[in-house]
Amino acid sequence: MSVRIEKVDLPGIGTRHDVITKSGRRLGVVTHRDGERALAVFDPADPDACSDAISLSDDEAMALSEVLGTSLILGQLASLGDKATGLYTEQFVLSASSPFASKTLGDTKARTLTKSSIVAILRGAAVTPSPTPTDVLEAGDIVVAVGTQKGLEQLGSLLTDGHL
Repeated sequence: MSVRIEKVDLPGIGTRHDVITKSGRRLGVVTHRDGERALAVFDPADPDACSDAISLSDDEAMALSEVLGTSLILGQLASLGDKATGLYTEQFVLSASSPFASKTLGDTKARTLTKSSIVAILRGAAVTPSPTPTDVLEAGDIVVAVGTQKGLEQLGSLLTDGHL
């Protein structure tokens, strides 16, 4: 499935990139020449009429992109179980009492011990896809893993208690 994106030059203002949804709705991102940006929501009855515009600060734009990216990654991971028999995804919240809080991912030896792969770490609105062994785990992190049901159960025990 391809997504239709249209670029519109706005003389004296900047550019607008419109995403046309499957249902035909139009959502635009206006980037002003001075770097300011806004979301533009178009009227469903008149796709040329902007029904609302929402200005976004740099932090707000970054947070929105992280939320959208995170939800996309989690949705793709969740669908893996549908495509591969015996392969599951699970999310674990790292508690403050975990022996791996403030330790590196490599310290867990998760892949070696459980045959499960940690594929992302979510911390607040930030996502670290494909974390490396040197990435540090913090209490409250959501650890996203892929593996067999048994391997994920073992990973849950490992992250909670430090042993299988």
